[in-house]
Amino acid sequence: MAPTPDPKRRALGKGLETLLPQRPATPPPSPVAAPIVQSGQPLEIQVDKIDRNPFQTRTRFDEAQLNDLANSIKASGVVQPIVVRKLLNSDRFQLITGERRLLASKKAGKTHIPSIVREVSDEQAMEMTIVENLQRADLNPMEQARAYQRLAHDFKMTQEQMATRTGKERASVANFLRLLKLPEVVQNKVENGELSFGHARTLLALDSPESIAAAAQKVQALSMSVRQTETYVHGLMNPETKQNKPVAPTEQIDPNVKEAQQTLQRSLGLKVKIEDKKGKGRVIIEYSGIEDFDAILEALGSRKS
Repeated sequence: MAPTPDPKRRALGKGLETLLPQRPATPPPSPVAAPIVQSGQPLEIQVDKIDRNPFQTRTRFDEAQLNDLANSIKASGVVQPIVVRKLLNSDRFQLITGERRLLASKKAGKTHIPSIVREVSDEQAMEMTIVENLQRADLNPMEQARAYQRLAHDFKMTQEQMATRTGKERASVANFLRLLKLPEVVQNKVENGELSFGHARTLLALDSPESIAAAAQKVQALSMSVRQTETYVHGLMNPETKQNKPVAPTEQIDPNVKEAQQTLQRSLGLKVKIEDKKGKGRVIIEYSGIEDFDAILEALGSRKS
C-alpha cells in the first residue's frame, strides 16, 4: 500500500510555492504567427496583403519604366522599403508611399516586399502621399496641379507652406495651381503630354476658355514651340499690332521693355503692358477675376494665400 501523504508536508510545499517565483507556463505556439507591427520597423509583408493608396494623386505610370524597375528588383531586390499603415481589425495594410515599387515587385513575381509601418491618421497618410509625390520629378503638370489643390483644400495650406514642404518655389506652386483654370479639353492635352507646361502657362494669358481651347488646338496642330506659342498668344492679345497702320516713332517699344513685358506675362499668366518713356512710366496688369487679383498680390509679396 502507498504511504498516506503527510498533511503537514503538503502545507509546507504550498508555503514554498508562495515564496518561490513561479515560472510562467509557455503557451503553445500559434499555428499562424502574425508579425508584430511596430511603427518604423522594417517588415517583409506579403504583397497581396497591401491595399492601394486611396489618396494617390498619380494616375499614370510609364509602363516601360515600370518594367525596367521590375527587372532591377528581380536582380537586386527592393532597395528602399515602401511605407504602409496597418488597417484596424484586419491583417491587411494600406500603402502610403512607394506604389511604383509595389507594382514593379508584383511584376517581378515577388511575394513579399520590405515595408516600414507607420501609425498615422487618414489626414497624415494623405499629406505624406501628396508631398512625396510632389517631391518626385515624374508627375505630369496636371497631376502636380491637383496635388497642390488637395493640399490647399484638405489641409488649408498656403502656397508658401506648400512650397516649403515640397522644396519648390512659391511662384512655381502658383503657376501649377493656375493650370486648373484651363478648359478641361486643354487640361487633357497637358496630361497626355500633347502640350507642355510652358505651352499651358502661356495659353493662360488669354481671356476666355473658348479662346484658350482654340489657341491650344492650333498650337498642337502646327507643333509650335513654347517661344512660338508666346509670339502667337501675344498677337492674339494685341491684334492692333497686326494692322498695317503707320506707327509713330514714340510708340516703338524698346526691346528691353518688350522682353520685360513678355517675362511678366509668362510669370503671371495675365496680360501685361509696360508704358515706358525715357525710363519712366507704368506697368498695367489686366485681371479677369478675384483669383487673378489675389495671384498678383501674392506675386508682389503683399498677401499670404
